[in-house]
Amino acid sequence: MKDIALKLLNKIEDAGYQAYIVGGFVRNELLGLESNDIDITTNATPKDLCSIFKDAIMPKVEYGAVSIIINQIPFEITTFRKEFDYQNNRRPEKIIYIDSLKEDLLRRDFTINTICMDKNGSIIDLLNGKKDLDAKEIKTVQDSISSFSLDALRILRAIRFATSLNFKLSIEVKEAIIRTKYLLRALSKERVKEELNKIFSSQNSQYGIDLLLELKLDEVLDIPKLKNIHYYSQSIGIWAFLEVEDQYPFSKNEKEMMEQIRKASLDVLNPYSLYQNGLYASYVAGEMLGISKKEIAECYEKLPIKGRKELLIKGTEIAKLLGKKPGPYLSKWIEKLEQEVVLGHLKNEKRVLLNYCLKNQSMIG
Repeated sequence: MKDIALKLLNKIEDAGYQAYIVGGFVRNELLGLESNDIDITTNATPKDLCSIFKDAIMPKVEYGAVSIIINQIPFEITTFRKEFDYQNNRRPEKIIYIDSLKEDLLRRDFTINTICMDKNGSIIDLLNGKKDLDAKEIKTVQDSISSFSLDALRILRAIRFATSLNFKLSIEVKEAIIRTKYLLRALSKERVKEELNKIFSSQNSQYGIDLLLELKLDEVLDIPKLKNIHYYSQSIGIWAFLEVEDQYPFSKNEKEMMEQIRKASLDVLNPYSLYQNGLYASYVAGEMLGISKKEIAECYEKLPIKGRKELLIKGTEIAKLLGKKPGPYLSKWIEKLEQEVVLGHLKNEKRVLLNYCLKNQSMIG
């Protein structure tokens, strides 16, 4: 990926422009970490870039950006620019293209994200980002209050980078977060959730949660139960126990999974709970309860059936036995039989199951 990016830089420079790799890729390379994408910055305008790369895509031309896809790898190329008139403490309403790399870097969020790499693979560090990288400290490029006031999402990004990299927040950054955190209320819950997901899914998530609590962001983010949360390897486990489906956007599948996790946590080793909620939800619930995956898996393997299809009786057979037409009542029968079999009260044998239905038809109907 890096080799392709350096070739892109050379092609842009061969056309008479400046170009550099910037941001996360350079930061991660210096830290010995892998990256999934590469951003390039240049003084070539989107129109210039479309002349250089005939297959350039312009999804973000209003922000001075184009995309190049090579070997199914997307590279975003942005034009040096200044930004003005931020709306809703989030996005600039106006941009102008400029010819200065340093001026472009000054609009960015954190110093560790301003380190660049030129076409020869050499490091360009105009804002001393490497110094902060070596000190493992998150600092804003501009005055922190001004930076967070322009783009309030940077507050959560600061905590996200501190979490994922295991860096500390500078004193100035912490103080500015405390003073500007109210601005988070104006952000869309969708964008906030995206950043929180990245914090919650980090292997260092407990540190991120501790920072959110220390800076009292749980109050402005409407996640009051955060103080009761402990480490989970899956972010969905944290969301399940925060119980904020009425505050944040979740898909139908996410909501169903969170409900399963909560149900599983009530009695995670109960056979019928394991059967109903499945291994994944039970594993996540088990983390909160301090129950190992091994113990849960051993209980699960002992289940006589692991799904409705394994039950050796069909609804039509029950209807025939009872002399009734098939109908919604059959789901109650099947559910009852599942429960009896899973709990070990009945053997999963057709004769036994039919006999149970015959003896209990007045009870279930």
